[in-house]
Amino acid sequence: MTRVSLVLALGLVCNFAVASDAGQGNAATGQAKAAVCSACHGADGNSSNAEWPNLAGQHARYLEAQLLAFKSGARKNPIMQGQVAALSAQDMRDLAAFYAQKPAKPGVANPALVAAAEKLYRGGRADAGIAACGACHGPQGLGNAGAAYPRVSAQHATYSAQQLKSFRSGERAGTDAAKMMSNVAANLSDADIEALASYLSGLH
Repeated sequence: MTRVSLVLALGLVCNFAVASDAGQGNAATGQAKAAVCSACHGADGNSSNAEWPNLAGQHARYLEAQLLAFKSGARKNPIMQGQVAALSAQDMRDLAAFYAQKPAKPGVANPALVAAAEKLYRGGRADAGIAACGACHGPQGLGNAGAAYPRVSAQHATYSAQQLKSFRSGERAGTDAAKMMSNVAANLSDADIEALASYLSGLH
């Protein structure tokens, strides 16, 4: 296994309910509120469990949007829905601000899968209707803060694969209003998903 530091990345969550610009989060306040979150996501937003996402370095606007989606039920997860039930809009903004300013810790990618993932990520697969992933998430997987396209680099491969499969199955339709991710994931094979997810883990 080798660390990947190439100028590439995959589009994991291109479209979702976008958070409001109505208020700003306070990272210091968010740190205090994040104590319960650390059990799953780590004290610094880098989770030790590959099934739970790293939040460190993620765009605040995207994080807020996902918390709102869990609270509204647009995104389904019993654990997260229970955690956000009592959160106010300001709580969500503060938590998002805290995690956004923490440094992400990249993992490693399987070198045997990098070439296939790089080709798919950079150029897509036109004959299968798969758009290039980097169009939304940028050359290094850092996303687009203004458009609220998430950072996908340095994410756990297990989690990334789960989310791609959820888009493919329609499970995450509630956070994919324009069907951007659903349309891409619909044409990804299990092998494609494994390669892309592994690749993202080592990207930084």
